[in-house]
Amino acid sequence: MLTADQLLEELLKRARGLTQTEVVPAELAFGRVLAQPEVSTISVPPLDNSAMDGYAVRAAECAPGALLAVSQRIAAGQVGGALAAGSVARIFTGAPVPPGADAVVMQEHCTVDGDKVQINHQPKPGENIRRAGEDIRPGDTILPAGTRLGAAAMGLAASVGLVALPVYRRLKVASFSTGDELVQPGTALGAGQIYNSNRYTLAGLVQGLGCEWLDLGSVPDTLAATLAALQRAAAMADVVITSGGVSVGEEDHVKAAVEQLGKIDMWKVAMKPGKPLVYGRVVEADFIGLPGNPVSTFVTFVLFARPFLLKCMGVVDVLPKTYRVKAAFDWAKPGERREFLRARLQAGQGGELEAQLFHNQGSGVLTSVVWADGLVDIDIGHTVTRGELVRFIPFSEVLG
Repeated sequence: MLTADQLLEELLKRARGLTQTEVVPAELAFGRVLAQPEVSTISVPPLDNSAMDGYAVRAAECAPGALLAVSQRIAAGQVGGALAAGSVARIFTGAPVPPGADAVVMQEHCTVDGDKVQINHQPKPGENIRRAGEDIRPGDTILPAGTRLGAAAMGLAASVGLVALPVYRRLKVASFSTGDELVQPGTALGAGQIYNSNRYTLAGLVQGLGCEWLDLGSVPDTLAATLAALQRAAAMADVVITSGGVSVGEEDHVKAAVEQLGKIDMWKVAMKPGKPLVYGRVVEADFIGLPGNPVSTFVTFVLFARPFLLKCMGVVDVLPKTYRVKAAFDWAKPGERREFLRARLQAGQGGELEAQLFHNQGSGVLTSVVWADGLVDIDIGHTVTRGELVRFIPFSEVLG
């Protein structure tokens, strides 16, 4: 068996990035991956402007108690004239600072007296002024290629006037589940049957990455049906992901079907939950076979399939950030596989965040994933003592 780190390293070596691109409106670019760097042609802000509602002044004229005439009023979007000596300009947030002014005194530090203002604060030159180009200058690369575009990146693109962005096309991911026991929600359960939760879990995980999800549903536990589904999936998708059928049972046909239609490069990983995991290729499509237990499907997807898919999408930074938090538990079950335990963060007695484990860590207990904030990562053979710092992978890092 490969270790989890070995498997991830080998998967990322095999990820083939998309090359086809398209141009989309900037407001529709959420979740897409930028295909080329974007460089600003303008300064942001374009000119010196006020960071506050208040009064634009010459700092040297503003000894506390100074009474100065208000010579003009400048709102955002307007341009004022040069500031006359011995006067101030009423100014609002975002408005251009008039020539001659070198500071803005916030209105809370001023007292209005008819058409004059008493300044009750000695400002420093540059106070409350946002300088032209302090955020972005012409020629600055604002977004490198491989950026996965979120709301802030979309706003940044708009701030330099971009109306459309070049992105990679959407990655096509086909999935199906195997198992004669699986039925779809909305159908009455028969004896020995369960609802196919993995279909819905994969739908959310794949679509949350911005991929195009191609659903082939559930496939009967026969080699012929599995072969047919695999051929169909490989013909329509860049990556095929299945759940179930990759273990060593007599009814597990996925691994055999992949070997018959393509090749398998990796099988089994020393982790819990999720030992039976397969990577290979079928014709031109990459193939990832996830284990069938619901928690195992979820955990192996976020740890392995997600970074693989992101790299295929063209994303540069594909690994989640991990953090160190205190354990609010003892773990004295060292084994031969790396453990990923569902945990929720809570404030301890000193106010520090601590990881509390879900009471049942079984691989079929999907409620543990909904309850948890993330995964505690425990090395092979390691025991944990309450209060010890442990690695924590927040779900916020790996979902969407």
